[in-house]
Amino acid sequence: MTHLAKLTFKSVAKAVAHDPIVARRNKLVSALEEQQLVLAAALEGDDYLKQRSKWMNNEHGERVLVKTQRRVRAWFFAQDGGWYVQCRYGARVIAADGRNNAVFVRSLKDVALVLDAFIAAAKAGELDPVIAAAALREPRAKPTSLQAVANA
Repeated sequence: MTHLAKLTFKSVAKAVAHDPIVARRNKLVSALEEQQLVLAAALEGDDYLKQRSKWMNNEHGERVLVKTQRRVRAWFFAQDGGWYVQCRYGARVIAADGRNNAVFVRSLKDVALVLDAFIAAAKAGELDPVIAAAALREPRAKPTSLQAVANA
């Protein structure tokens, strides 16, 4: 007990300063910054590959950490003689202006301006309502439940 007597003990509750709105904003901004890297690779004619770590079993049956690469899907695509740029939160496309789900530009170089505008709007908090709506998940009924049978 003499070793513990030298220490100062206190009871403390950890203060969590985690604002979910700011966390959503930061998630969207980091995804948009990654899309800028996808655009830079697309302008050079390449795919943007992101490196990730993955646990796999090797030929001896041991679990080892392996570095793999995966292609990041672009949020912009060519159609109608120009390029459409969409803003996504996770897998969901959000309507940044409240009604439309894409921005049309004439050239691939103009996509950078749209991504910059999305980043500025996200940092300013202009996209908070649509991000909050996209973050809401509606519970799905299981196919065998009574609710799913009644809705069919």
